[in-house]
Parts: sequence; C-alpha cells; structure tokens
Amino acid sequence: MNLTRRSLLATAALLASRSRTAEPFRLRYVLASSLYGKLPLAEILPQVKATGAEGLDLWPAPHGSQREEIDARGEEAFRAQLAAAGVRVEVITRYDLGPFKLEAEIALAARLGVRTLVCGGAGPVGLKGDELRAAVRAFAEKLKPVVARAEQAGVTLAIENHGKNLINEPDSLRWLLEALPSPRLGIALAPYHLPQDPGLLAGLIREFGPRLALFYAWQHGKGATGAQPKEDELLQLPGRGGLDFRPLLHALREIAFAGPVEIFMHPFPRGIPILPTAAESTAELNRARAHLQGLL
Repeated sequence: MNLTRRSLLATAALLASRSRTAEPFRLRYVLASSLYGKLPLAEILPQVKATGAEGLDLWPAPHGSQREEIDARGEEAFRAQLAAAGVRVEVITRYDLGPFKLEAEIALAARLGVRTLVCGGAGPVGLKGDELRAAVRAFAEKLKPVVARAEQAGVTLAIENHGKNLINEPDSLRWLLEALPSPRLGIALAPYHLPQDPGLLAGLIREFGPRLALFYAWQHGKGATGAQPKEDELLQLPGRGGLDFRPLLHALREIAFAGPVEIFMHPFPRGIPILPTAAESTAELNRARAHLQGLL
C-alpha cells in the first residue's frame, strides 16, 4: 500500500483528534456492603457516593446482611430505596450459593440491572499440572449451563480466585478462560489470594484483558483469618500494606479497564464494619482511594 504525505498527515490529525476527545482513563469504584458489616442498607447507601463509588456490591451473611434485606423487604421496596438514595447496584456477591446454583440470582440481577455476579470456583484443591488442568476442564463443563443462563440475562459471571478453591492460582484462571471463551464469564481478580508480586499481578491483568470482570484493590498484609490489632488488619488496604499498586493500576490503564474496582478487606470476625462506625469506615476507604488516585 502506498501512502502519500497528505494521507499520512490526515491520519495523524485524525488520531490526534481522537486522543483529545477520548475520555481519560479512570477507576470505576464500587462499594462492597460487607465493609460495613451487618449495618442496614439505610445506613450504607449514603456511603456509596461519599466513598466516590458509582454503585454498590451487595453481600450476604456471614460477611454482611444486605442481600437478605432485599428478600425481607421485597424488590419493589428495595428499588424505591435505591431511587431515593440515587444509587444503583453494580455487583452481587454470592459465594454462599456456590457456582452451580445461581439461576435465581442471575434472574434477580437481570431484573435489577446488575451487571456482575461474583462467586467462587469450587472444586478439589492442591492439584498441579495435568491433574489441575483436567479438573478445571471438568469444572468448566459443569459451569456451561450457568454461563449460558448469564449470557441470556446479559449478566457477567465473575469467578474470584478465592483461597481453598479449585479456581485459585494463575494456571487455573488461564485454563478456565480458555475452556469457557464466553465474554459473559470473567475473572474477579483478588491480589490478596495470590503472591504479593506486583509484576506477576500486573501481568495477569494484561493477560486477562477484556476477561477481567472485577478488580479488588486488596492486598494480603497480615491476613484476615484471626484476631489481630486493627492497625495490622488494615494492612489489607491500599497504602497500608507493602504491595505496590502502581504497576497494577498501570496495567489496568493499558487494557482500558472499565469494569468495577473494589477497595476491599475482610475484618475479623466477619460481619462487623472495618472500623467501629460507618463514618470511620468511609473515611478509611477514602484514604485508600486517595492513595490509588495518587498512583494513576
């Protein structure tokens, strides 16, 4: 193909125009209701905008109680509550149901206009090599009807790399996406459950690309499975622990990630706010968000 100087200049001008008009990259935060323990939705909904989030991630017991609150109040009352607060639900998290009993939850998500449904990847643990690959293939085959249902409903099923699950380490994540190429099946990437290696984590973000469905701004710190001083527990949050989030955010920028980002941690015991009051919890989340924003 022969390109004239005029056509090259025209192309360069077009690209420059597009770069000027393109929306700059930003993180689309969502707020996990579990960060406020079992406080009622009436107290949590005002925190969504106060934390800079664009929507809510609803969690059930034992981490929260807000998903059960919908069942108790009824969908219409819940819709009215959301409208009054000017808040939408972006994500529903249902580890408790497992990955194969999500039909009713997918239908609820579709009715509420929820884009992402998160669950874990249950199955045998501790497998390696060919055994792991075979188990992931079997898991994917069993998951196909659930993914088909999500496709029909326009909901993305996001599998978190949760500890003590089959779908946990990098190879199992890769093989799952390979076995189920549907754009309605993606990964909810939790750095907490992976080696605290910024290069590895950033590489996974680039590798997953459009199949990255949700990103948890969440590091391991000193863990979350036992009682410890609050200052140690908070090391799970960005800017508190030792994980450098800058390479991860740069990778998100490179893939133009437009999915939900959750600043996240687990308190101990489960079901309590990360700090004693909603206001204190919100202030801590805003500190973590300011740290992330400063790395962009």
